[in-house]
Amino acid sequence: MIVGIALIGVERKQRLLDILSVAMETVSRATRFVVRLTPYGIFAIAANASGTLNLEQVGRIQVYLITYVVMALLLAIWVLPGLVSTLIPVSWREIFSSTRDGLITAFIAGDLFIVLPFLIEACKQTLERCHAQESDASNLPEVIVPASFNFPHTGKLLSLSFILFAGWFADANVSHAEYPSLALTGVLTFFGSLNAAVPFLLDLFRIPADTFQLFLATGVINSRFGALLAGVHTVTIALLGSAAIAGLIRFEPARVIRYVSVTVLLTALTVGGLRFLNSTFLRPGFRGADIVYGMQPVFPVEDSGALAPEPTPSTPGETLPGVVGDIRARGVLRIGYFPQRFPYAFRNQEGALVGFDVEMGRLLAKSLRVRPEFLELDALDFTAAMSRGECDIAMTGWAVTPDRELGVLLSQPYLDETLGFVVLDHRRGEFSSWDSIRALGAVQIGVPDVPYYVDIIRNRLPEADIELITNLQDYLGTIWKFEAVVLPAERGSVLTLLNPKYSVAVPEPGLIKIPLAYPIARRDRGWADLVNTFVELKRKDGTIDALYDDWILGRNSRVVEPRWSVVRNVLHWVN
Repeated sequence: MIVGIALIGVERKQRLLDILSVAMETVSRATRFVVRLTPYGIFAIAANASGTLNLEQVGRIQVYLITYVVMALLLAIWVLPGLVSTLIPVSWREIFSSTRDGLITAFIAGDLFIVLPFLIEACKQTLERCHAQESDASNLPEVIVPASFNFPHTGKLLSLSFILFAGWFADANVSHAEYPSLALTGVLTFFGSLNAAVPFLLDLFRIPADTFQLFLATGVINSRFGALLAGVHTVTIALLGSAAIAGLIRFEPARVIRYVSVTVLLTALTVGGLRFLNSTFLRPGFRGADIVYGMQPVFPVEDSGALAPEPTPSTPGETLPGVVGDIRARGVLRIGYFPQRFPYAFRNQEGALVGFDVEMGRLLAKSLRVRPEFLELDALDFTAAMSRGECDIAMTGWAVTPDRELGVLLSQPYLDETLGFVVLDHRRGEFSSWDSIRALGAVQIGVPDVPYYVDIIRNRLPEADIELITNLQDYLGTIWKFEAVVLPAERGSVLTLLNPKYSVAVPEPGLIKIPLAYPIARRDRGWADLVNTFVELKRKDGTIDALYDDWILGRNSRVVEPRWSVVRNVLHWVN
């Protein structure tokens, strides 16, 4: 009876082994089939990347993309397998000959989990060739691989480099002192999903969350190389862990020294090559000036009153008094402006006068059924020119202050600016709060020659060394003689695009708002009432919001092209 029971147990065990053998053979055949499809898979990846990443995105993220791929290949091809071949009696060639099909499958699919059975079997076969059968080391990968799968692999850990890239990209660099915190926090958060961990790390290190979209965009390519590296990491852990338990680890000084020397040399060459490549051929050129001077009107010029027909002569009894009557009689609205008053009135790269207030002027002329005519004003003779009526209205980002209110009649405010500081980029943190600025003591600050601005700074920063300035363009060039310049953030942001080494800092708490209004010629109250009505209407119909989004926030309207598609771009079956 005992013999019969034993035979039944042997038969069941044999049956299970047969089933397992059939399953492994099926997996092997499927893997070989996938490998034969490799060229098609590579094409699909390229097509997907072409449709997902546009040229502008590639130009911005090429530094991270190329660095990640190169470092992943260095780790996957030499560092990890080289470590294995140094410590156990198996060659670099043997490691890849047994795991090649599984690694290629992981690369194509961008997923490690689906190839774990294949990698386990490959590791067992490799260990058997190392004469590890006597110690049962060849069976250990079945335990080590599932256990290690829950821990962050090298492919995930390499994604920490994105946090550094995002900080550099968004001008919010992670300091060297924060590297240990980044490493520790990254290891702990990477136990979960990368798509959940990366936004958390971005918030933790005060990096704009919008950069997470770049991480998703690079995932089209990086997830493949990350899966490849994860596969090599899994094989490395399985082989070294099994060999350590079985006592097969060998420490030969000559082999270890050779491995370390080659690794250091390859790493130095790789890092040096990447640095040279990124600083020369792939160096992202700063295009701030192109952005500013390439801006175009939100509302087309032909629809803004520039081509409005000449008004018909007024009939007796229809003559309007004051400035409004003069405008209708001549058929022209004379609009004064200061040159290069970003972003309200300036000339773009085509020589055309553009800006927030330029568009408001054209819309005002259109509402009056007259043509706009823009006249350049002299800041020193501005008040007298408005009193003489040399222009009908000034539309040039004119800030409302008590002393200016005494000189000319102003319309109701149409926009508020926020007072801030233009500082060297690396010092923006020092000017992020009033307390931190006061802690600097006698800091040198340039203040526009406007009494209201001077009074604010003297009250908030009594110890500051204040010097008046008249032309900001002279102080944002190659010579900077102040530690900071007081300027509304809306204007400063544009100037920092023209001068990338500067940033805008808005101190908190207690934001200081400064309204903007339009000076009215000849202090004509009736003309001012008409302008006030125009401003209120444009506020209500969303025109001012649209202009603010474009000229202040830089959200230029443009048509987003649909992603590349074989059906659309090759076969032309759909538009």
